[in-house]
Amino acid sequence: MSQHPAVTAPHVASGTEPAPHPNQFALLRQRRFAPFFWTLFAGAANDNLFKFAFTVMVTYQLSVSWMPPSMAGLVIGALFILPFLLFSATSGQLTDKYEKTRMIRFVKNLEIAIMVVAAIGFVLAQPVVLLGCVFLMGLHSTLFGPVKFAYLPQVLHERELTGGNGMVEMGTFVSILLGNVAGGLLVAMPEVGHAAVAVACLALALVGRLAAQWIPAVPATDPGLVVNWNPVTETWRNLKLAHGNTVVFRSLLGISWMWFFGAVFLSQFPSFAKEVLHGNEQVASLLLVVFSVGIGVGSLLCEVLSRRQVEIGLVPLGAIGMSVFAIDLYFASRSLPRAEVMGLAAFVAQPAHWRVMADLALLSLFAGLYSVPMYALIQMRSQPTHRARIIAANNILNALFMIGSSLIAGALLGAGFTVPQIFLFTGIANAVVAFYIFLIVPEYLLRFVAWVLSRCIYRFTVRGEAHIPAEGAALLACNHVSFIDAVLLMAASPRPIVFVMDHRIFRVPVLGWLFRLARAIPIAPQKEDPAVYEAAFERAAQVLREGDLLAIFPEGGITRDGSLQPFKGGVMKIIERARADGVEPVVVPMALTGLWGSFFSRVEQGGAMVRPFRRGAFNRVGLNVGAPVAPAAVSPESLHGQVSQLLQEDGAGRARQPAPELS
Repeated sequence: MSQHPAVTAPHVASGTEPAPHPNQFALLRQRRFAPFFWTLFAGAANDNLFKFAFTVMVTYQLSVSWMPPSMAGLVIGALFILPFLLFSATSGQLTDKYEKTRMIRFVKNLEIAIMVVAAIGFVLAQPVVLLGCVFLMGLHSTLFGPVKFAYLPQVLHERELTGGNGMVEMGTFVSILLGNVAGGLLVAMPEVGHAAVAVACLALALVGRLAAQWIPAVPATDPGLVVNWNPVTETWRNLKLAHGNTVVFRSLLGISWMWFFGAVFLSQFPSFAKEVLHGNEQVASLLLVVFSVGIGVGSLLCEVLSRRQVEIGLVPLGAIGMSVFAIDLYFASRSLPRAEVMGLAAFVAQPAHWRVMADLALLSLFAGLYSVPMYALIQMRSQPTHRARIIAANNILNALFMIGSSLIAGALLGAGFTVPQIFLFTGIANAVVAFYIFLIVPEYLLRFVAWVLSRCIYRFTVRGEAHIPAEGAALLACNHVSFIDAVLLMAASPRPIVFVMDHRIFRVPVLGWLFRLARAIPIAPQKEDPAVYEAAFERAAQVLREGDLLAIFPEGGITRDGSLQPFKGGVMKIIERARADGVEPVVVPMALTGLWGSFFSRVEQGGAMVRPFRRGAFNRVGLNVGAPVAPAAVSPESLHGQVSQLLQEDGAGRARQPAPELS
């Protein structure tokens, strides 16, 4: 189960910062990632090979009076998840306190010891011994969980986090799938099945430990931490710690909801395959394969769709897809005719079943798009010294939500719901929950709008994005060309931006609502409204005092003719107030290109909008970002010159629009 960025440049054993690589697959050639990936891959595969083989053994091969086959899966699942509730808080502390590679190797040594006992249990067919090993493997996964996600921000560059998390999610689900398939096949081998499972489990544990030996040393983030061994009080403390950061805590709830959603489908696959699709065990396995592959593909797509930054705008897209295809799965499966139990070939031969599989593949793909950016956001916005404990709090919440999903699904079945109706209920509930999350954490919705605009309305290119500071206070100064300039700047930055904007733009339908959600600061000319004018500068100074990004449009309004207007003095007033507070915000010049003459330019006769869409949809627009400038070296004239130069860099040569009145 897995605030501005607190993450600084990643550090590895050598202390040097790794440069971002062309794509996420290149990480598999890097020592800082590859051994870690194969360690977790082997561990997840072993977990599931062991659990599934044991489940098949007590369901089909042994007669255990005190654990009937109908209860075997539930008992094994509950025992495995129990350590997450009991020991996640402790494991989070240990991960923050100790060097992470040391923790990983300890966990893999523990896995070898557990698998030695499990091998004896399989060979002697002792279910009690194996149940004890299920609990211990749950403990193994509980200890590894916080390390798994706290390790990545320390060894990956910020622009590699989305791809790295995508690889981890893909690897986890593929290894789960392969583990289940291998467990079922091995345990069913005549005469030697139990011994084969024992050997495979022990071999995977050894492979994982060997891979862990190559993981580079990563320093502890809070070596002075005093461990609280009371799991109850520490669990409560971890949840309070997570709750202290609103965006992080609500993202934890969002991830836990995804596990709730996924657990409903995974738990119902056997029943769905048998009672609704009229398929045999092979069909149930096919559903698991489709679901796992969908999650993996969605996880890998995140980097492609996010321009290699942590793009939480994908989260609403993922939520929409999850609901749409969960609901369509109900309509695709509710009226399938009754039939004899069919095998895999007969099932695949029927066209109606392809719609079912497409729905499953797409809802799981969108679940991958939903979850990966949330994990990356939590890693970025959590305080490094507490990151593992935040991940531990996430694991606790995940476990609670998964238990809740089992209870609710059981209650619905008891109330007479069919499996397709449960899928329909889950899809609708997902839409309601997602809508609520996006209202209380508007950053997700804002970034979604920015993502759609920069990907679907325009072909948006950012040059020099590395100049946007990954942490600390900064003042972004950009030309003002259209009503959507702020939205495009949001799309270019991995961090939230607070905008200072002309108070009149808040009266524009839809845009005004969006900018209020974004906590934009309205400003009016001093002569028109002195109170609003002063309040704007005070709020702007507060943003910089808190170490956040502040954006202004120093021209004072949207350009009327496409030319870059003189910069007003408000930019200097903001810098002076910040420096008076002891803050030295760097100033980052920016230039938007290609927007003049587009639909969102100022609407005036003889201006841009005489012919709407003269520069139509999918037009190339760009943002050129200049190198940060020390505040002491900034003046309105020098900043104007820098933005003017950036305008010419790609040959667009089109002028900007005046921004909110800052004079």
